[in-house]
Amino acid sequence: MLQHQVIACIDPSPYAEAVCDYATWAAIQLQAPLMLLHAIDKAQHTQTPDLSGSIGLGSQELLLQQLVALDEKHSTLALERGRVMLAAAKARAEHAGVSDVKEHLQHNTLLHTLKALEPDMRLLVLGKRGAQSAEEHGQLGFHIEQVVRSVPRPILLAQQQFKAPLRIMLAYDGSTTAQKSLTMLAASPLCRGLLIHVVYASNRAEAAELAVEAAALQLREAGFSTQTAIVVGEPDEVLHTYQQQHHIDLLIMGAYGHSRIRQFILGSTTTAMMRNAKCALLILR
Repeated sequence: MLQHQVIACIDPSPYAEAVCDYATWAAIQLQAPLMLLHAIDKAQHTQTPDLSGSIGLGSQELLLQQLVALDEKHSTLALERGRVMLAAAKARAEHAGVSDVKEHLQHNTLLHTLKALEPDMRLLVLGKRGAQSAEEHGQLGFHIEQVVRSVPRPILLAQQQFKAPLRIMLAYDGSTTAQKSLTMLAASPLCRGLLIHVVYASNRAEAAELAVEAAALQLREAGFSTQTAIVVGEPDEVLHTYQQQHHIDLLIMGAYGHSRIRQFILGSTTTAMMRNAKCALLILR
């Protein structure tokens, strides 16, 4: 049986090096093998338009043959580019100290590929935006929200520049989802030895105080150093302000809820947090 592994999604975007570096950091912290993944979605890599309906009868067969040849050429180039990227990422991870690194090149959509790999996935690392949306600042990549909703594994969203996490922030609100995230964090070696800021965003400070102290106590009993704070306002605004004021390197939060109403409420907050995060974001399920 395969040991659960860290999976890093590598693509030709400005986020690729940071994704590799965050996945390398996580693999070392977790003492887990690392898989470097590049999924080739044919629909995205084939740019040749379908001209078959706008050509004369005499030339139709010849042009269709040429279109097929171009399509095959696009596919060959995409495969070769994928191999080169994965080889470079593997060399980078091994140089940083990861001994067990695998490359996985897949002709399929990213989501289908990740669903197939899910049973052996311990942590998924991907960039906040991919190659198609790298310059759309303030937005999420095309696949991100769909992946976060569909893959029930911890997901680390990387910013464009890697920064080894030293100060960690747990967004905590006392909910079942937040409590599960707290328990996962306390049990994991990923952030062991690092300072954890337990931050509660609420308009009722008196109700939050007991909850945030109980959460900090659970982490201290697991061997963590903690700092607590209660911030007043909309979570996706005040949590980001706290992150920037305290130079947080990694923000941790729970993801979407399960009921339809809870998905609507938490979903909008989760998506806003992902979109506006100024540091790496770890989403726990």
